[in-house]
Amino acid sequence: MIPFVDLKSQYLSIKEEIDETVMDALMNTDFIGGESVKKFENSFKAKLNISHCVGVGNGTDSIYIILKALGIGKGDEVITVCNSWISTSEVITMTGAKVVFVDIDPSTYTISLDDLLRKITARTKAIIPVHIFGQACDLDGILKIAEPNNIFVVEDCAQSHFSKYKNQFVGTLGIASSFSFYPGKNLGAYGDAGCIVTNNEELAIKCKMIANHGSLIKHAHNIEGLNSRLDAIQARILNVKLNHILDWTKLRIEKANYYSRELEGVGDLIFPHVRENSIHSFHLYVLQTKYRDELMQFLKGENVQVAIHYPQLLPFLPAYNYLNHKTGDFPIAESFSKKIISIPLFPELTTESQDRIIYIIKDFFRNKER
Repeated sequence: MIPFVDLKSQYLSIKEEIDETVMDALMNTDFIGGESVKKFENSFKAKLNISHCVGVGNGTDSIYIILKALGIGKGDEVITVCNSWISTSEVITMTGAKVVFVDIDPSTYTISLDDLLRKITARTKAIIPVHIFGQACDLDGILKIAEPNNIFVVEDCAQSHFSKYKNQFVGTLGIASSFSFYPGKNLGAYGDAGCIVTNNEELAIKCKMIANHGSLIKHAHNIEGLNSRLDAIQARILNVKLNHILDWTKLRIEKANYYSRELEGVGDLIFPHVRENSIHSFHLYVLQTKYRDELMQFLKGENVQVAIHYPQLLPFLPAYNYLNHKTGDFPIAESFSKKIISIPLFPELTTESQDRIIYIIKDFFRNKER
């Protein structure tokens, strides 16, 4: 079996470092807050070249906390893409604001600037662009729309750790940005974890308060908040992995390029496009083909794990029936969602396994041509 992702292999490659830091945490009862969390926050913000980092419980909380800290609530609208995970949209509703979905760009699968312009209203308070699959959004274009209208841009970087837009890491251009460290992410913890980054000191302080029951000092609760702290053990694990992330990202890019070279001209396959002057971190390697469902079954039959990101667009989930969206509202994303397939891509994927996957895909299309 060729797995979709292999977290065990990654662990074994850094086992000594991980075991040592986890045992040290247990021996010193380093569980909540403290120097381990501060060390990660300082290391992560330094690597991104940004002023502030606030560790939180998970990526979902990080978006919610940012929106609350920005004062977004009832009567406001927040725009995001229709082809993300529900975390991006559900937190908008949780603030009391209305979620407004937009279509995607056909080549990058990121937020469509044309549809974004159409959806802006006097009630729009924020835009959440999602750097999907590791692909950077057109941040210049988004900011050009947002800034004259006094609209906040909150970057969702759950799938784009150390992707770059031009010469800057994604997550450093909006008012604030959300990161998830779910285990399967490019930079993943061994449980739930997330963080918020920003260059705005006042916003960073407010986010930190909200994440810690509305308090910066124990028992001094200036506002109501929630319990969303980054566990010290997860911070320690992330500190270890942070030393390897740029090398792992380089391997992802190399393996993605290998797929694209070896599968060029095969069937009707459409490969991931990399935005000009940007670096795609390839959290996922996503192909398009009109034979998606057949190819999926063929690969599964050959013991290759594959996935669809995502099988249903957010506006058409039962959770959003109240918005009354209909087929044709998001034509590009709707077409895209019927053709996409994600194939295995992770730093530890061997050339032998990649060659096996490439052979199976070529074999599938050879059979289609007969």
